[in-house]
Amino acid sequence: MTINNIFEQIKKINEYGQEFWSARDLWKILGYTEYGKFLPAINRAMKACENSGQAVSDHFAEVSDMVKIGSGAEREIDDYKLSRYACYLIAQNGDPKKKEIALAQTYFAIQTRKQEVQEALLEDQKRVMLRQEMKDHNKKLAEAADNAGVKNYGIFQNYGYMGLYGGLGQKEIHQKKGLKKSQKILDHMGSEELAANLFRATQAEAKLRRENIQGEQNANKAHHEVGKKVRKTIEEIGGTMPEELPATDGVNKAQTRLKKADQKSLESFNKKKS
Repeated sequence: MTINNIFEQIKKINEYGQEFWSARDLWKILGYTEYGKFLPAINRAMKACENSGQAVSDHFAEVSDMVKIGSGAEREIDDYKLSRYACYLIAQNGDPKKKEIALAQTYFAIQTRKQEVQEALLEDQKRVMLRQEMKDHNKKLAEAADNAGVKNYGIFQNYGYMGLYGGLGQKEIHQKKGLKKSQKILDHMGSEELAANLFRATQAEAKLRRENIQGEQNANKAHHEVGKKVRKTIEEIGGTMPEELPATDGVNKAQTRLKKADQKSLESFNKKKS
């Protein structure tokens, strides 16, 4: 059995579809003679996880399991549910003299990198999709604002931003994000920030139409109120305020990465067929 098959064979999937490994399964495969001798490697890995700025509890979940000890009796044992990243850190902090550790380092390094690439591509996909939706809904919002009597659409938009960004307008957001004047704010948002702005835009449009709001001042006020409501919702669920989210590279670069990934997948498929 290859090292890939060994680690894939003991991999588990929880009720949310997330993969994990049990420390009680892992220690034997990594060449340790006792579980207790494996725990220092886990502790070092947890420290490395903390030092990297990651939440340790997201990758090392302490659990208790009941195991049979004979005659139908059971006893409770401590265990850890480990993420792929946790397994990678354990391998990096294990006994380097063990050949099993060396194999695990290679396997989890490769698999962790694959997962990072997949997650990055998924983020690109979400960004591209949400950015297009923002373009579509901004047109609808502009139409609703026009029907409400808005003459200066730039000021109207700024009121929405100020509500969502805690008083910051477009100019201040540009400065906060370190963007150039020529760079559009929406083009440099991650999916989380884009989703918040999409919610602001759709709800502002709906409010203008539903309440038949008339007058530029009233429309600006309504957009500001919607922005504040979205901000309050983010705060209540413990989210990151949009002005604190980092700027990303341009959405056009995300589109380029996706095209390259699609081309690479197509070439790989054609290669397998031939």
